[in-house]
Amino acid sequence: MNEHHTDGAADVSTGSVNEPGGAVEAAIPELVIISGMSGAGRSTAAKCLEDLGWFVVDNLPPALIPTMVELGARSQGNVARIAVVVDVRGGRFFDNLRESLADLDSKQVTRRIVFLESSDEALVRRFESVRRPHPLQGDGRIVDGIAAERDLLRELRGDADLVIDTSSLNVHELRAKMDAQFAGDEEPELRATVMSFGFKYGLPVDADLVVDMRFLPNPHWVPELRPFTGLNEEVSNYVYNQPGAKEFLDRYTELLQLIAAGYRREGKRYVTVAVGCTGGKHRSVATAEKLAARLSSEGVETVVVHRDMGRE
Repeated sequence: MNEHHTDGAADVSTGSVNEPGGAVEAAIPELVIISGMSGAGRSTAAKCLEDLGWFVVDNLPPALIPTMVELGARSQGNVARIAVVVDVRGGRFFDNLRESLADLDSKQVTRRIVFLESSDEALVRRFESVRRPHPLQGDGRIVDGIAAERDLLRELRGDADLVIDTSSLNVHELRAKMDAQFAGDEEPELRATVMSFGFKYGLPVDADLVVDMRFLPNPHWVPELRPFTGLNEEVSNYVYNQPGAKEFLDRYTELLQLIAAGYRREGKRYVTVAVGCTGGKHRSVATAEKLAARLSSEGVETVVVHRDMGRE
């Protein structure tokens, strides 16, 4: 955006404000773009950021995002953090999002994309419960609108810094996830979620990396270990006394260190590592705990989630 700025106007590309008597540094606001599937919880996520002191704008046409950032820069620090909800309600304006993101990147604006995801079944249930049509279903069914929206948002989902699957979350649990990511006064370099899961229950849709521990013997077939989980020391010892287990943990930790360094260079602040076994009870739980401990020792702020433990 090449414009001539009069006295007192912010130059977003340089971060300065020209005022009589000298230049005053203008802080470019931090920006979070909230998007995702209709019915997946965008409004709840936005309200959570608003409660944390962010300036929130709902359904802003993407072409106006750089303008909003510029206005924030002119606020003399009064608007330091801006959250913008962008979704299919923007109609044709949604096509301008990539151009706006490129504009922001050229001006070195710190921005993150939070994408709210949910399963088709959960979305259909939510739309039916409020008796509202999906914004893209037209004369078709709700599932037709969901499919069209997934196709439209596929590229944006791939670019997201943080994907949150709300299929099994209630409002309070979603708010807790948002608080965990944004409530801190200082943003860490990288935050990781290590999630154990059972392949028989399906892959976590918000996983960035997936680890398959089914190459190790299953404690389920050891009668004295079957009732326990990977949190049990005897189960964990059984798993990691198997040939190749410790070597795998060492090598995968080294791989994660390389990936984490690359994520930092690319400005990615969140990663979800999904660790799977058959039922999500023994091998995946024990490995998730060990991986999380390794990451924490490397200075990565890490949260452990055992998605399917206790589900059987």
